[in-house]
Amino acid sequence: MAKPSIAITESFASEAKIADDIPGEDVIRVLKFLRGVGISDPVPDEFDAKKDTYSDIIRDLLKPLHISPGRVTCLVSVKPAVTNFYSVFHGGAIAAVSEAVSMACARTLVAKDKELFLGELSISYLSSATKNEEVIVDASVVRSGRNLSVIALEWKLKKTGRLVYTARATFYHTPVAKL
Repeated sequence: MAKPSIAITESFASEAKIADDIPGEDVIRVLKFLRGVGISDPVPDEFDAKKDTYSDIIRDLLKPLHISPGRVTCLVSVKPAVTNFYSVFHGGAIAAVSEAVSMACARTLVAKDKELFLGELSISYLSSATKNEEVIVDASVVRSGRNLSVIALEWKLKKTGRLVYTARATFYHTPVAKL
């Protein structure tokens, strides 16, 4: 439970366990931050997860530019819906787009009778892309074997060509179950 000396009025934090060694003003500052980013706000009906809004948002950002065996290049528009508090591309959206583009790249070489399972995704955030910028994502197969594929991605600003993010995805191949 919360410390008796701190009055927590936020309903989302009423069950929070707060360590004794954290000053009360720090707790209040964290709770104000969480309230500011909308942690307790209800999700509008149009963004219900059952409608697969996630895929719609990610698909809406992408425009394929080039597809060849072992390589996929896409244009990504940094729309306001996927920016963070600082008006730059949100790290979670970068990860989601990285997964989608790398899976598309792996699919250029992996047989259709195999499912792909994302086993690892690592991303280096070298710089940032601001709201309404366009970014070129270039995915290429590093290795593709019988049981796994490794994909490397480079994210470069369209306007300057500056490298802003790199990513590496490992996909495991599993045979599709025949029921």
